[in-house]
Amino acid sequence: MIRNKLILSILFLFLTLLIEAKPPELTPHLTHQKSKEIFKSHVTYKQFSPEIVRRSLKNFLDELDPTKTYLLADEVEEWENPSDELIDALIGCYKKEDFSHFNQIYKLMIGSIARRERLEKKIADLPLPENAKLPNFKDLKWTVDESKLEERLLKIRALQLETARELELESQEQFLKRLKKRRSTREQEILQKGKKKAQKKQMLAYFLKSFSSALDNHTVYFTPTEANQFMIQVQQRLFGIGAQLRDDLNGFTLVRLLEGGPALRDGELKAGDRIIAVDHEPVVGMDIIEAVNLIRGPKGTTVSLTILREASDGENKKNEKFVIEVERDEIVLKETRFEREEVPYGDGVIAHIRLFSFYQDPKASSASDIKNAIEEIKREHKLYGIVFDLRGNAGGLLPQAVEVTGLFIKKGVVVSIKDSGGNIQHLRNFDGTLTWDGPLLVLTNKGSASAAEIVAQTLQDYGRAIVVGDATTWGKGSYQTFTLEAGNIDRVNPQGEYKVTRGLYYTVSGKSPQLSGTRADIEIPGGLTELEIGESFSKFPLETDEITPNFTDNLTDIHPFHRGKMRRLYKKDRQKKIDLYGPYLETLKSNSEMRITENRNYQNFLKEIRKEEFDSKDIERYGQNDLQLEEAYSIMKDLVLLEREQLSLKAAAGG
Repeated sequence: MIRNKLILSILFLFLTLLIEAKPPELTPHLTHQKSKEIFKSHVTYKQFSPEIVRRSLKNFLDELDPTKTYLLADEVEEWENPSDELIDALIGCYKKEDFSHFNQIYKLMIGSIARRERLEKKIADLPLPENAKLPNFKDLKWTVDESKLEERLLKIRALQLETARELELESQEQFLKRLKKRRSTREQEILQKGKKKAQKKQMLAYFLKSFSSALDNHTVYFTPTEANQFMIQVQQRLFGIGAQLRDDLNGFTLVRLLEGGPALRDGELKAGDRIIAVDHEPVVGMDIIEAVNLIRGPKGTTVSLTILREASDGENKKNEKFVIEVERDEIVLKETRFEREEVPYGDGVIAHIRLFSFYQDPKASSASDIKNAIEEIKREHKLYGIVFDLRGNAGGLLPQAVEVTGLFIKKGVVVSIKDSGGNIQHLRNFDGTLTWDGPLLVLTNKGSASAAEIVAQTLQDYGRAIVVGDATTWGKGSYQTFTLEAGNIDRVNPQGEYKVTRGLYYTVSGKSPQLSGTRADIEIPGGLTELEIGESFSKFPLETDEITPNFTDNLTDIHPFHRGKMRRLYKKDRQKKIDLYGPYLETLKSNSEMRITENRNYQNFLKEIRKEEFDSKDIERYGQNDLQLEEAYSIMKDLVLLEREQLSLKAAAGG
């Protein structure tokens, strides 16, 4: 199946990204202490209960063998379906800081790696099955015996090579070498060169990963390398040369030089250059994460890159070798932060502002960047409306969600947080100045999550915006705290870091997006509409919840000593619950449904995404246009016209 091939491709990429050279500095005592810290902070689970034991065992097996291509069914049976006696034994051992049961599973995995290597050599010369198929990834079971495992490996190889042919990635031989290298790197992470102490540390890291995700899918243990990667993702900034690399087995090719980065700014490096050494240390055969870590470093320091560049010599091509010194700098990944576009409409424009994450650093933030963009558009054009695009926005910093919402509402509660003790804290907008008070659509899809859902649902609650897009968003209504603070990015704990779910959040209506997501006022189908993604499809989701609405904010969560001062600050320019768009909503819905129904291109697109084997690449058949966004523009144009008509009627009645 196309979907199976897509999943397998993503999986191999995912496994590559998790690699690190050495395990965290863990001992059984430190592992036990970290798990107790996580329990203490977690919103729901406080002890190593039978349910958490079962989940942890399942996760541990999945961490070790996610593709179910190493272990056999009879080898994992006692762990996959643990008896009450085994569960009691595991709980007793945990209390004694004894992780020997998990170590038994780890040793099984070590033994299975040799078997996998033997089978790989055997199938290398065997004919591949035609029209190979596998169950959906989530339905994969461990094979019953070695012959069935061999059969699965052959099918996987057939699917991988079919994918390589379709995407025209590279030669078959090169592709297979790449996969072998990734598999070997992953196995070496487990084997740790046969060093028992290192293996035990790695086993304990796997336990913490498995235990954490057993509480809920947003509680996560990070190895030191993963903690650094997580902070880069949150901040959308890093220190290095500003280049995207590809592992080509014989070096790392510069695929793209990032705008504003030193690699592009200095002008000496070119896309297509192949890095073969960093600071004169050969990197050929090195894992890409290790190579990237060598290239990255403090701002202002210099890194020496030895590169090969293909050059033409008449009809012949040859490689020229250069050593290039590049000064490291801060790279802000602006292209993954936000983008803007103005679409002509009448004598003005409709603005499309797309925000990919909620970010903040010493130089910029999502709120300030959007505010500046809106003000610039208003200076240069007559602005009729804004389509605020939060599709695929997975969240980010909660205070930024409050500030971004505050660009469109006056003073009031934006989001409420309830912790495990039932304590409620309200996060408010105290700025009564609106950056934009005109027509506003918030465009969401199933990939919109967390802070994006807060912004969309709060603006919807106040009646300040119409939410359009997929029927519902991801459904992440929980908040987490991370042990590594942004200012301590260079001081990652060698034992690893973690983030833990502390509670749920609620918008001003008292509803939490947890599980249910933010519901669209007007549905516009898109590429994710039919996919089974979101919180409800996760392994162990938390239940949803509601609290009392907070449109009337009495500041009850503020200490009485400060409440008077806060009340004075809060006195004027309060945001009321309004009904700006209610009179137009049915007409807007009807018009949108009619347009989608009569648009043959859109109808063909809908048929395609409803197929069981839908491939996102097939969207290209319907042109390069973003059909979901185009329909959002059409809804905005309708809204502007309807508001104009209403104003004309009022003026006529007044006259």
